[in-house]
Amino acid sequence: MKKHQILSVLLLLCMTMSAQFTQKPLPYAYNSLEPFIDAQTMEIHYSKHHAAYVKNLNAAIAGSSAEKMSMEQILAGVSKLSPAIRNNAGGHYNHEFFWSVLTPEKNTKPSSDLQKAIQESFTSLDALKEKINQAAISRFGSGWVWLYVNQQGKLEICTTPNQDNPLMDIAENKGIPVFAIDVWEHAYYLKYQNKRPDYLNAIWNVVNWNQVSANYAAALKKKK
Repeated sequence: MKKHQILSVLLLLCMTMSAQFTQKPLPYAYNSLEPFIDAQTMEIHYSKHHAAYVKNLNAAIAGSSAEKMSMEQILAGVSKLSPAIRNNAGGHYNHEFFWSVLTPEKNTKPSSDLQKAIQESFTSLDALKEKINQAAISRFGSGWVWLYVNQQGKLEICTTPNQDNPLMDIAENKGIPVFAIDVWEHAYYLKYQNKRPDYLNAIWNVVNWNQVSANYAAALKKKK
């Protein structure tokens, strides 16, 4: 286990020994995604922003009806829960998902099934990237852009405000996430300042298409 992973595990053990929700160790070093995402941004994003969502989620659910719920149950019934639970559960789920679809590994590619679905819905991988980038650029304020499997089992793109996601019962576009990009300013501001399009163009260099493909396969299986 690498030094950053050991430190992450020790931090989590100290902070969340009896907590319901915990952060998984980041699956790569903070500097592994450079030059596309800088180490300082990754460290602050993971150890400060994401960690705060986990801590605040555990505080928000304590003594509530959500205390014994799984993350899936919380998101599916979030309209019945407090804003603090909604925001922090979304923040935890979204970030955990986001870390998983990034990788320092080079030249990962969509599976044949995912490639076929992309072509059916968007004509090509390049067209998909353009549509996701445009949706993310058009997202006013803070939020996320998602590639997800809709109720009919087809790929679609949507954005959500703040820490919402397509799994929530309050989502305008409901479905199972396959890929996501964080477009909160803290995800890119240190390196890209206000140039969100530059960040979006760069991030395609570190997409974990192996994980995205696995997410797509799992989403189809759930639909069936």
